[in-house]
Amino acid sequence: MRASPAVGAQAPAQRGGWHRRRCRSWAFCGDCHLTSLLASGNVCPIKMPTTPSQLALVIRAWGGRRAGAGRRPTRERVGVPHRARDRHVARCPAHVTLRAISGLPSLRAEAFPAVRTALSRASRGPFRVLHWSVQRDHLHLLVEADSPTGFVRGVQGLTTRLAKAVNLALGRHGRMWGDRYHARLLRTPREVRNALVYVLNNWRKHCAAARGLDAYSTAGWFRDWRTPPVQPVAPPPVARARTWLGAVGWRRYGPLDVDERPRHGPARLKDTRIH
Repeated sequence: MRASPAVGAQAPAQRGGWHRRRCRSWAFCGDCHLTSLLASGNVCPIKMPTTPSQLALVIRAWGGRRAGAGRRPTRERVGVPHRARDRHVARCPAHVTLRAISGLPSLRAEAFPAVRTALSRASRGPFRVLHWSVQRDHLHLLVEADSPTGFVRGVQGLTTRLAKAVNLALGRHGRMWGDRYHARLLRTPREVRNALVYVLNNWRKHCAAARGLDAYSTAGWFRDWRTPPVQPVAPPPVARARTWLGAVGWRRYGPLDVDERPRHGPARLKDTRIH
């Protein structure tokens, strides 16, 4: 590009190139410059036509939703996905699973009295714990709530109460839960019955030689066994169901058998078939 003339310089005598505007500043004129070049013979007056070409759109090969995307799990067990949970419905019970961190002593040993006390005090206001079972490193709960907010606050308060009680019983401090709580709504009578079998007889899933009722659960206070066992003398550490599904609806598929085994995990309870 040609440099502009110095301040105070005279405009060029021939036409083309730089001209002085009314604001007394120098500006370049392309038409005049081309005319001057043609007159001097430095530019060919014939220009070959060119065909426009389509440029390729380069699409990035990273980011976005695709198979195998996301951070790889850093633990042996894949945790609960960090996606929005289903909004709780007041007419439906829910199956909640709480999993402790690895390396913690068994919850069925020294810490069980503290866990039982915390669970017996969890039913307050719009949140109710119907049944539970304590395993070595996790808990299964069957709960009800009168509102979505009551459900969320009830589960969060229960996890805090359990963590404080276990830490006090074991003389430790710090985090207790290894992952987010898993919750699944039970929308049909069959799903509620399957969840009852899964919660009350969950120890049969972990111990093939298990017989009778699990002493670390509320199976002793459950009244709808096919063969009624001896009821404990102590008052029940759970609340009574208020929803139709939790109190009446599931009974259409028959009482529970003491030797009945859970067939699938909580995420596949909908596909179970119990006769």
